[in-house]
Formats: sequence, structure tokens, C-alpha cells
Amino acid sequence: MAGLTWGIIRRELALSWRRRAVTFGSLLFFVMASSLFPLAVGPDPRLLQTIASGVVWVTALFAAMLSAERLFSHDFASGALEQMLLSPQPLPAIVLGKIVAHWLTSGLALVLLVPLVALQYDLGWRDTLPLMGSLLLGTPLLGLIGSMGAALTLGVRGGGVMLALLILPLYVPVLIFGVGAADPAATAAWSEANFSLLGAALCVGSWLCPWASATALRIAME
Repeated sequence: MAGLTWGIIRRELALSWRRRAVTFGSLLFFVMASSLFPLAVGPDPRLLQTIASGVVWVTALFAAMLSAERLFSHDFASGALEQMLLSPQPLPAIVLGKIVAHWLTSGLALVLLVPLVALQYDLGWRDTLPLMGSLLLGTPLLGLIGSMGAALTLGVRGGGVMLALLILPLYVPVLIFGVGAADPAATAAWSEANFSLLGAALCVGSWLCPWASATALRIAME
């Protein structure tokens, strides 16, 4: 099963590189959207440091939402998804491989861009590292939740709007925990509690979401 998941990850990474313009689109949105807030609120360093974690997390959430729709859409359009459903291999393992590859090309890349965005909010490394850590735990969880929405709305007309309506309520707790973990004004105990909640949610999501997404894919393809 681990070999199958690794094979799917390599396949998806190769396909993502071929469609790198689409992949870079969500990352460009994250950088541009988060860069507009310092221009709008002014150069006050204290204000920028106060809003930094919230702004970065909200823009990361919308970037994840934009990229979630393409998780299964290309395989659905090409017919590869039908072959995956007919394969004797466990579908949850295939879905997990696609989610991991999707996170490597979008979520992890987004985390690596955080230091660049943090410069615009006058954040030092002491504040930037917790922000990166919270996103390192939160972005895989956003991808796992997004996979369920992408599977449920597969092939539906206006699926992007429906996808947002389905997954946005599930994204809200992740957003709250993520901002709480990265808030520079929060106490150490509060940050640790939110990091623990993010980690626990990620563990549950890593087990539950691939199975739920696989079930939704079978229903969507019937």
C-alpha cells in the first residue's frame, strides 16, 4: 500500500510539473493577496504585526480553496479516474497519494513563501517561525478537507461555488486554530494548545478524509 501511494505521488508530481502554470496560479494569488493588505492599512509596524497571522492564514485558506477543485478534475476529464476506480488497488491509498502530491506542490510551496510575505509585515524570525509551523500543520488539513469537497462536486455544473459552500464551514475551525497558534500576542500556553489541536485534527483527517473522498468519488462516478 505504501508503494502504491508513493507511485501515485510521483505520477502526480510529474503531471503537476507539466501543468505548472496552473499550480503557480494559486501561489501567485497567495503572494498578491497577502501583499495588498500592507498597502491598504498603511506602514504602521505594530498594526501590521497584529494582523499578519490572520491575513496570511485567510489568504492561504482561499488559495487552498482555489486549488482544491483541480484535485480530481483532470483525471475525471481524461478518464483516468475511471481506471483508478476499476483498479484492484485500494482507492483510499490512491486518493491519499493524490492529496500528498497536491500538498507538496501547493501547501508546502505556500509555507516556503511565508518568509517573503512576512517581510512586508515587519515580522522577525521569532514570529515568522510559529506562523510557518502552523501552516505546515494546517495546509495538509486544508487539502484533506478540500479533497472531500472536490470529490462530492466532481462533474457538477458550477462545482467551484458548490465546493466553496461545502468546505468553507469545515475550514473555519482550522483557520481559528491556525491563527491562534501563530498569534504573536498570544501566550505560550495558548499557542501550544492550538498547535496541539491542529496536530490532532491532522491525525484524524489523515485517516478519515481519504476514505470519505474515495466513497464520494464512487458515488459521483455511478
